Amino acid sequence: QARNFMRQMQVGDLGFFYLSQKDKMIVGIVEVIAEAHQDSTTDDPRWECVDIKAVESLPNPVTLQMCKDDPRLADMVLVKNSRLSVQPVTPEEWRIVCALGGLDPK
Repeated sequence: QARNFMRQMQVGDLGFFYLSQKDKMIVGIVEVIAEAHQDSTTDDPRWECVDIKAVESLPNPVTLQMCKDDPRLADMVLVKNSRLSVQPVTPEEWRIVCALGGLDPK
């Protein structure tokens, strides 16, 4: 599923940078700078990646618990299936998370 989502990404798309280990939280915004291609760290062609660059940090990181506690985000993939490493975000979810994080949701 993650590979399919990466294949849909285009140069210029924005995304959230999410820490998925101990402190689960959205900490910043990234931009896709190269579309899906084989991961150069392996010879296995099934592994793909996109190249991203940091755009900005969220002034206030948005924790997974904050997302779960906000009824407007009840259908967000992060809330329903937080183990998926790459996932889509709707425009409305984007605006809500940016606002929670202290950014103007552009």
